[in-house]
Amino acid sequence: MEPIYSLLRKCTSLSRIKQLQSHLIITGSFNYFPRSKLLDFCATSPAGDLSYATYIFRQLPSPAINEWNAIIRGLAITPQPTNAITWFVSMSRASCKPDALTCSFVLKACARALAVFEGREVQSQVLRYGFVFDVLLQTTLLDVYAKSGDLDSARKVFDEMSVRDVTCWNVLIYGLAQGSRPSDALEMYKEMEINGLRPNEVTVLGALSACSQLGAIREGERVFEFIRVEKMDCNVQVCNAVIDMFAKCGLVDKAFWVFSNMNCKKCIVTWNTMIMALAMQGDGVKALELFDRMGREGMVADSVSYLGVLCACNHAGMVEDGVRLFESMAKSGVSRNVKHYGSVVDLLGRAGRLQEAYDIVNEMPMVPDLVLWQTLLGASKTYGNVEMAEKASRKLEEMGSSSCGDFVLLSNVYAAQERWKDVGRVREAMKSRDVKKIPGFSYIEAGGVMHKFVNGDRRHLFQDQIYRKLDEISFRIKEHGYMAETSYVLHDIGEGEKENALWHHSEKLAVAYGLIATDEKSAIQVNKNLRICGDCHVVIKLISKVYDREIIVRDRTRFHRFKEGCCSCRDYW
Repeated sequence: MEPIYSLLRKCTSLSRIKQLQSHLIITGSFNYFPRSKLLDFCATSPAGDLSYATYIFRQLPSPAINEWNAIIRGLAITPQPTNAITWFVSMSRASCKPDALTCSFVLKACARALAVFEGREVQSQVLRYGFVFDVLLQTTLLDVYAKSGDLDSARKVFDEMSVRDVTCWNVLIYGLAQGSRPSDALEMYKEMEINGLRPNEVTVLGALSACSQLGAIREGERVFEFIRVEKMDCNVQVCNAVIDMFAKCGLVDKAFWVFSNMNCKKCIVTWNTMIMALAMQGDGVKALELFDRMGREGMVADSVSYLGVLCACNHAGMVEDGVRLFESMAKSGVSRNVKHYGSVVDLLGRAGRLQEAYDIVNEMPMVPDLVLWQTLLGASKTYGNVEMAEKASRKLEEMGSSSCGDFVLLSNVYAAQERWKDVGRVREAMKSRDVKKIPGFSYIEAGGVMHKFVNGDRRHLFQDQIYRKLDEISFRIKEHGYMAETSYVLHDIGEGEKENALWHHSEKLAVAYGLIATDEKSAIQVNKNLRICGDCHVVIKLISKVYDREIIVRDRTRFHRFKEGCCSCRDYW
């Protein structure tokens, strides 16, 4: 039978597979040949054809477990992995008992389809048939929960595993990092080292992702040192993640050093990551230079490259350069998507060219999304254009937006024109629609530990010292002319209460803690989930001057580097 196996492996097209099948039938060997091998090859090989594999399968009078497995395995790796789950159900109804491989294949399909409910059903089968001690199966189940965002169930599976290899740790670390618990991912990374397991490339990618989200620079530098010692910096994917980590921690110079000194060949992702890093810092000139250099070195820019350099022009106020690049995309054969349009609309809106921005939105070849209209609404608020704000607001209402920020912006437009009845109408609309504000939170690293603050936080161990420091800050910056920007508070409360609400924003709490807990010569680094508000921006500029401290705040869209009373954004944000 070995020569037939060899022939099967040499098949490079579906027609060759069919010829081999005909040969087996003519010679009478087909009934003795393990048909699961033929099915598996048809279902999973690049030379095969899944539809033909299912055709062969349906001709079988009583398919065996290996033949079911071949089809389910093939379906699990297609763009529609849910079909594998459907076949698994059919298999159960056909009274064919699944084995550990069956469960493994269908769990992989669940992980790819993010089908956590179906994953639980398969888990019950795993328990029923006694496969619970199969490490590979448990790892796949762990992957289902981690990728689906059910991190508590993922951790429970991990804790119940009798044997944990590096793959198990990687799945959980990466799942926590990509989910809502990057701090837990870093703790798992440390715990893995304590348990004597050597992290590999996948492990460090998860750890670097967690550091990027948290702005955990000390942990990030420790991971980078491990990467260099273990010679993992020859892996371009790892280098890309290091560049991204340093950039998102505010150390763009270190990111550029890694970019310039890589021990492996740069790919398009490397260039794009560095361009976007410069964009987040508002360094439009350097981003544009890198974009041009990219072309000179033979790397063809893609849609992500253009998006990065458009964002850089946007944050730096380089309007004409941004418009030129946007118009050049068609000539370069790069398709524009909604993000490119959003970037140029933001670029024009920030520059006060609202009508041009509005015309671009209306002339788009695709349907504008919520973000585009929100961008136009924000620009209308900046320039006090009531008519344009109302147009954008009506579009957002038609699209079913319930974002608190949309209501706040429109209300502020009316308030600036002293149209108090309209302000009241917006507030009533918020109440009637039960609009909820996304809670703001900020992270700061001190002493190698990440500290999280929410607005009005009273849970921190040093809360008394933090609030005393806030009182001190308030007294000192008022001597420099500070007055609270209470227009950022959309609540029907008194001015004193508005000032109090503003004063306890999460980034102010984090900066106050930074003044207490970090060395006077070091920069204070804060990572915020939302866009920094105007009042906090003013306050932190003054703090940087009064306390002679550099403060770096990364918000949802970019970095703000405060020093000597000025911000790197030049108030263009």
